[in-house]
Amino acid sequence: MYELTVISHFSSAHNLRGYDGACENLHGHNWKVEASVTAERLDKLGMALDFKVLKGALMKIVDGLDHRYLNEVPPFDKENATAENISMHIFTVLSKALNDGNIKVSGVRVWESETASALYSE
Repeated sequence: MYELTVISHFSSAHNLRGYDGACENLHGHNWKVEASVTAERLDKLGMALDFKVLKGALMKIVDGLDHRYLNEVPPFDKENATAENISMHIFTVLSKALNDGNIKVSGVRVWESETASALYSE
């Protein structure tokens, strides 16, 4: 089994609705996103998936979150934009774009700071 991982970043603001603490107030993060896919076999060039394809698919998602107030961006207009929910959202959208008979998104880790992250995987 092969696993490939790419990293991207985005900046955004949000506030946690219903949270009892400072995070209920508007604040921002410089998010780091790690997305990983697995593959059982390589193509004729010896690649599981071109990194350019993986980076492009991730960037398409991240660009929709960058420099935005996440509480206004679906699905975060209805659910809190926590690192957990963001990682699941990116995982779901990325899976729809990339999963096929060989490629499977294995996990998305979202870092809200240098010391705190959430991983969503199946």
